[in-house]
Amino acid sequence: MQEALTFKLEDFEGPLDLLLYLVGKNKMNLYDINIMELIDQYTTAIRTLQQNRMDVSSEFIDMAAHLVQMKSALLLPRSPEAERMKAELTGRLIEYSTCKEVAAQLGGRARDLYTAVREPMPLVGAAEYTRRHDPNLLVQAWFNLMGRSLRKRKPTQERFEPLVTAPFVSVASRVSHMLRGLLRGSLQKMNQLFSREESRSTNVATFLALLELIRAGRVRVDENGTLDLDRSHNRRKEDTAHE
Repeated sequence: MQEALTFKLEDFEGPLDLLLYLVGKNKMNLYDINIMELIDQYTTAIRTLQQNRMDVSSEFIDMAAHLVQMKSALLLPRSPEAERMKAELTGRLIEYSTCKEVAAQLGGRARDLYTAVREPMPLVGAAEYTRRHDPNLLVQAWFNLMGRSLRKRKPTQERFEPLVTAPFVSVASRVSHMLRGLLRGSLQKMNQLFSREESRSTNVATFLALLELIRAGRVRVDENGTLDLDRSHNRRKEDTAHE
């Protein structure tokens, strides 16, 4: 029988805070986490909150999708990508735990300090709004505001399902795809890498692949978003090998 949830997402500052809570609740060693159990508990908690019609912000759902992708990778035999994702999540949790401890210590010191503030300055100027705007601009601003409101609505169960069932896209495959495009000359601009028609998993893997190539010095991106393959990278590797 599933354990009833005894918390609200408002109690947490973000998905890492919730993950850290689950680690402590299950008395896991932060340096040797049972990743599969942690993923199951987190995704079950998010799904239960949605079923109870509780508001779940997009950052918690994005983390759930990332964890499901990691779980898919962990089920594969000897997956370097899975080990990388596991190490990255563990590192983020350790870093976040350290930051919370330091913040608690600093907060305790701040409470012991005497703080003096001055009275608010009076507002200068007329309280009545006197500017005039083109009615068309006001209508456009209204439509923009409504569109933003729709994007902030609570995701439905139907929108969450594709995140859970989405196929796994590895960063390595997007690295290969990107290098082939650069070598053939079919890929020249950074905005060619991302598309609304692609799944979120594909776009995330593409973004991570681009960061990895830039970090490794194999690809350069200028201020206009133009991609350039650093062909000297391979020459440097060959020179090092000959030495």
